[in-house]
Amino acid sequence: MAFAPRGPEASFFQVLDQHRASLLAALRKGGGEPAGGGTHLASRFEDSVGLHMVSHCTTRKIKSDSPKSVKNFALILKILSMIYKLVQSNTYATKRDIYYTDSQLFGNQTVVDNIINDISCMLKVPRRSLHILSTSKGLIAGNLRYIEEDGTKVNCACATAVAVPSNIQGIRNLITDAKFLLIVEKDATFQRLLDDNFCTKMSPCIMVTGKGVPDLNTRLLVKKLWDTFHIPIFTLVDADPHGIEIMCIYKYGSMAMSFEAHNLTVPAIRWLGLLPSDIKRLNIPKGTLIPLTKQDQMKLDSILKRPYITCQPFWRKEMEIMADSKMKAEIQALTFLSSDYLSRVYLPNKLKFGGWI
Repeated sequence: MAFAPRGPEASFFQVLDQHRASLLAALRKGGGEPAGGGTHLASRFEDSVGLHMVSHCTTRKIKSDSPKSVKNFALILKILSMIYKLVQSNTYATKRDIYYTDSQLFGNQTVVDNIINDISCMLKVPRRSLHILSTSKGLIAGNLRYIEEDGTKVNCACATAVAVPSNIQGIRNLITDAKFLLIVEKDATFQRLLDDNFCTKMSPCIMVTGKGVPDLNTRLLVKKLWDTFHIPIFTLVDADPHGIEIMCIYKYGSMAMSFEAHNLTVPAIRWLGLLPSDIKRLNIPKGTLIPLTKQDQMKLDSILKRPYITCQPFWRKEMEIMADSKMKAEIQALTFLSSDYLSRVYLPNKLKFGGWI
């Protein structure tokens, strides 16, 4: 007879359960974040959706009789014909597959990627509705089982992580008892948590990593898990502008994919760590900190000007702490306190006492 891994006592999850109850209450009211708004280029911010495309945005015309755009027009028609065949035959292809059908004609992968995004935006349908899939790079582990489109049964509660499926729309019969989902920015941190048996010690839970900037499938999976289970979702990122940017992509989306925001963003996501204020609070050695570069400072200034930051005063305060100190820190800085400090002390305390913003 199989038994579920033993995690903390039920009382450990009391604050998490209260947080989930508040999230569900917000959903019933039709929102999840404080009111906010604003516009930026062709995207608008809405607290319940994130960055999404406005209906009156600027359009770009590609003419068949213009020497400047005739090649691009021809490439669009070629890819449209391939999409038509995929839909008619109910088969799927990756963007890479399409590129290699005529790599000399397309020139490089970016050309294909941009045209597919344009077609998806033009037709106002998700990319998967075009039967075009992205190659997944993300990983998932923990208390989750599901069945893939071809009938393969997947159990993520294993010693090694499972690759994020390439067809998120096709997975079904998702089952979990997880109390929370933890999004980990970097693969190295994700693997270290696996090595420390974090999923077992904090059972039941789910961990996901996009290995840096998340690919489309990892974002779709996080969104699907939220829509299916409505469990608290937290991010664990470096205390630097790049980590904050990645967290914002999961929570609020990106300009490039704003036309698909309703299928990708999860505004209920919370920032668990590493917080800039944690650096001083935990007395992390100054020798482990890294000075902000000019690019870091520009990125931080850019994030602070975004419309959704007006809805996040605690986020703003943390970013101002970073800006004032002119220093950043990686999650690995916690290993200077002890080799397993992240999994043994930092994350359990954060989860038990509600140390998220």
